[in-house]
Amino acid sequence: MGTLALAAKITHVPSMYLSELDGPHKGCRKAAIDGHYEIGRRCRELGVDTIVVFDVHWLVNSEYHINCAPNFKGVYTSNELPHFIKNLPYEYPGNPELGKIIADTANKMGVVSRAHTDTTLELEYGTLVPMRYMNADQHFKVVSVSGWCMWHDLQESARFGLAVRKAIEEHYDGTVAVFASGSLSHHFATNGTAPEYMHKVFNPFLEKVDHEVVEMWKQGDWNTFLDMLPMYNEKCWGEGGMHDTAMLLGLLGGRDYDQGVEIITPYFGSSGTGQINAIFPVTPLKSAANV
Repeated sequence: MGTLALAAKITHVPSMYLSELDGPHKGCRKAAIDGHYEIGRRCRELGVDTIVVFDVHWLVNSEYHINCAPNFKGVYTSNELPHFIKNLPYEYPGNPELGKIIADTANKMGVVSRAHTDTTLELEYGTLVPMRYMNADQHFKVVSVSGWCMWHDLQESARFGLAVRKAIEEHYDGTVAVFASGSLSHHFATNGTAPEYMHKVFNPFLEKVDHEVVEMWKQGDWNTFLDMLPMYNEKCWGEGGMHDTAMLLGLLGGRDYDQGVEIITPYFGSSGTGQINAIFPVTPLKSAANV
């Protein structure tokens, strides 16, 4: 019925917002912002009506959760980095129908999930930052999914991602893009050293592993990457446990996926962390996706 038109791994670094403001960092994240503009442009070109974001800034301790309120409106200040993102106004339409379809599909597949429609849940900045650049005119509906899954298994998150794909293609009448909003390695600069790491990765080991991972992605070597994902997450401080990435690969077919990514914004360091914007080409699922 529906179409998964675009899938991507995207950055949401708060310095993108800082980059807009007058001061010493003005323009510092132009490449990342331009990458978001380009991904948004492609979504419009493909006829996308809704963007689903796997947001690693939404922490949950049990089940998988979907924020699919009818609309989102507020003024956001990050409690994590209030000196980077403060008083950020936002307003976007939601998509309760799609959120409920995703939850129903996941539950039928044995992945316990809940859709929240009548809710005061707010959006986190893993969703708000990309939407600021891709969706300023409220062209797209937005659904946000908890991607910081504290007590979950990466394999189960891959199954959740597959459920999102099946929900879209088998039960939704529309066109959807899905983003894994999170970093590669994610070790922040230690307290007091942040300015010197503004454009750097925390440690050469982390940067080297990230570059190896990006090469795997470009080559479509997903079996190797999936084999190393749990250790990569553990040793390189994966953001949100890298559940967003597991969900994204489940969405695309897991070990059956064989496409190389398209780099939209090349890898860069930000406050110690490794970041990228990359589009993952969407191909048909095999009848029994190997996730």
